[in-house]
Amino acid sequence: MKKTVLLLSFLFFQVNIAYSQEDALVFFEDKENVEAALANPISILTQKAIDRKLLHNTPIDSRDVPVNEAYITAIKNIFGITVFAKSKWMNCLYVRGDLQNLETLEGLDFVSHVEFADKSLNLGPIIGGVTEDKFFIENQTKSIVYDYGAATNQVEMIAANFLHQQDFTGTGIDIAVLDSGFPGVLTNPAFETLTDQGRLLGTYNFITREESTDTSSSHGSKTFSDIGGYLENEFVGTAPGASFYLYVTEDVTQENPVEEAWWVEALERADSLGVRIVNTSLGYQDYDNPAYTHSYEDLDGFTTIAARGANHAFDKGMLLLTSAGNDGQSFGFVATPADAPGCFSIGAVDQDGVYAGFSSFGPNSSGLRKPDVMAQGVSAAVVDQNGAVDFNSGTSFSSPIMAGAIASLWQSRPEATNAQIMQIVRASAHLFDNPTDLMGYGIPNFETAYNALQILGAQAQFLDIQFAMYPNPARDVVSFNIPSGIDSAAVSVFTTAGQQVFSSEITPQQNTLDISAIAPGIYITKVISGGTKNSFKLIKK
Repeated sequence: MKKTVLLLSFLFFQVNIAYSQEDALVFFEDKENVEAALANPISILTQKAIDRKLLHNTPIDSRDVPVNEAYITAIKNIFGITVFAKSKWMNCLYVRGDLQNLETLEGLDFVSHVEFADKSLNLGPIIGGVTEDKFFIENQTKSIVYDYGAATNQVEMIAANFLHQQDFTGTGIDIAVLDSGFPGVLTNPAFETLTDQGRLLGTYNFITREESTDTSSSHGSKTFSDIGGYLENEFVGTAPGASFYLYVTEDVTQENPVEEAWWVEALERADSLGVRIVNTSLGYQDYDNPAYTHSYEDLDGFTTIAARGANHAFDKGMLLLTSAGNDGQSFGFVATPADAPGCFSIGAVDQDGVYAGFSSFGPNSSGLRKPDVMAQGVSAAVVDQNGAVDFNSGTSFSSPIMAGAIASLWQSRPEATNAQIMQIVRASAHLFDNPTDLMGYGIPNFETAYNALQILGAQAQFLDIQFAMYPNPARDVVSFNIPSGIDSAAVSVFTTAGQQVFSSEITPQQNTLDISAIAPGIYITKVISGGTKNSFKLIKK
């Protein structure tokens, strides 16, 4: 009995020691050589990042300038304080140390303020509870027998196959996947094509500060497969032609807000390298230390470390896709960073497009519609770390399925902004006119989104008086914009030698033509209605 009491006392002492160490953000007053850096942006960003920002008119500003290294060194040299991560966008460090030591930091002339992860120290609420395994649902496998093309349902549900048929597979789009680990990627046959083609651009573990992303968790390998995986006759991700950075920001041995800080640091690196799209199959709400746990009120899209970082990333021109979370039957609401307006939050449906009961719902605490859209997350096809096709459930997989589809879509009009792409995808979804808290705007249709994107930016005045044809080049179908006041028009397709191939009629309600039967080549298309007519050069793939 005495031994048991001693053991309990020892454990209690260990817990107190662990919680006497506090986590905090340390914000700085200023940065060094800001004007010089902005005058020579290649000194702080890659050329690819600069080109992307110029293409979208994204400003390069003081947020892009690194944190002052002298400040970092000064904090590191303070006894009892450990630096875990840094953020140039927020000009701060994530640190851990004794409460008294942390409080003295505010006396330094270059420190603006200290923000504690324990909200009671910031005069905020404390929320308790038991920390759950966030990957509990994803780690359950189901023995489902599929025919050839295990990923068919999840791809066709959102019409991502239409994009691939137009030869848009994400080529030229850089994607960063932030997760818990990517073991076996370099030897996995599902990634052989992209590694052979040099499309695995870089890897980094922000926890251990090393290049290797082989960890004990294969969660990232599976989510990555839903975007870039390819096994001939077995499996195709939604962006098999994209290029990738793989970053470890999730520590599966703990639940601590330092993971949010590592995540933001990874976003900043991705932005500096010119990444367009980030997929995060992670979410944060419940922590090992109850004082750090986020309440629903914290999930307003602007309060948490991750939400703040996500909004900066959106301002910098990136498009962030994030799993809504698997708390539909417990905490309920989307976690962070899915609560942020700068994140495109993805919920889960089953194979038939029905809401999955585990999928976290909205709105966030400020009333913002969340999730944004939905994709398959029940029995989603994945490729495991050994190269075998498997089936897992969770919003962790609906998010990368959507991320790859968006990469393929964005390839068709790379000059479009992240905000434009997000809104076009929302508008293509089946519940856009009647969104719900469970499913947001619903399940997107990427054929509809693609057609809308092709006429994006065309002057409304021009479209009001002229016919327009899209896409072009095309493989199977072409669509037409029909000017106001015209009920129908005659469409004729000719070879370049003048031989008519076929003719048809279009209306505002039926404005598409099936061209799958004609041979690849160049044709002349004429559209006539009364005194309004146009001719187009059509390239048939």
